[in-house]
Amino acid sequence: MMKILLSALCAAMVTFTGLSQAFSQELVVYSARKEHLIKPLFDAYEKKTGVTVKYITGKAPVLLERLKSEGAQTPADLLMTVDAGNLWHAANEGVLQPVSSSVLEANVPESLRDPENRWFGLSKRARTIVYSTERVTPYELSTYESLADSDWKGRLILRTSKKVYNQSLVAMLMAEHGEKKTEELVKGWVSNLAAPPFSSDTKALEAIIAGQGDVAVVNTYYFGRLLKKKPGLPLAIFWPNQASGGVHVNVSGAGITTHSKNPEAAKAFLEWLSSPEAQNLFADANMEYPVNPAVKPHDFVAAWGEFKGSELGLEKAGELQTDAIKLMDRAEYK
Repeated sequence: MMKILLSALCAAMVTFTGLSQAFSQELVVYSARKEHLIKPLFDAYEKKTGVTVKYITGKAPVLLERLKSEGAQTPADLLMTVDAGNLWHAANEGVLQPVSSSVLEANVPESLRDPENRWFGLSKRARTIVYSTERVTPYELSTYESLADSDWKGRLILRTSKKVYNQSLVAMLMAEHGEKKTEELVKGWVSNLAAPPFSSDTKALEAIIAGQGDVAVVNTYYFGRLLKKKPGLPLAIFWPNQASGGVHVNVSGAGITTHSKNPEAAKAFLEWLSSPEAQNLFADANMEYPVNPAVKPHDFVAAWGEFKGSELGLEKAGELQTDAIKLMDRAEYK
């Protein structure tokens, strides 16, 4: 009888220890996304699983350097950042590990993840054309390339070339057209500028409203944020290149760090972030699009209309980024 009681007690202790470890487990995320965009996700996951998600936010280059300097001593289990160019650099610097997951492969389209599965897109944004509804009709617009035509002389607004979003756009154009044709295109953009490049997409949109220019190339969520604050603004979205390569899309995404202390728990969290349950939470917070094809965008975002996105692998945004920066410099795109 005593042996049976001892056996039962030991079994109970093992079970309690296992449950205690499961519910006391924590993950550490280094995030280049702002706190208000990620904390609701972390809170929801903690409530669902009992896993505590701790996080440190900062600029993408700073977090990458931190991971490199910490090496095997890093507390980080995941790196979360914006733009495939940043994700590619992290993978290329060896701070992200390959992940084998049929769930992630099913939920994240091939063009929106690393070919070696070191990072996965978790929300999608489009870098598209926004125009003045007072001075432009959609019939005047067609492609990114057409913005280099003389029709747009003194009418084009762009954000600075120093921002990774434009570097990735030009890199993807290089992947599609080659270096020579893309350089001619960027030179055409520069010659059509209505004003020196702006420091942000929001300022570019405000310049259109102020009458400084007629069209701009921006990320969709900047348009959404402005429209949320001021409904009825004389601005509209146009989806370019629908008869050719499609709209330039990019991602915010994440990968598991090479020296994660909890790789299986990190993989489970990454899989959850790609699931229908989490996708709208992730995308809606910044007015982006879910990467999971089974999940519909928020009604506010869906109202902008459907579009064909480019299916070029986003790793090119990283591979060609240095060449893109040099090209923009030669084209005098500041």
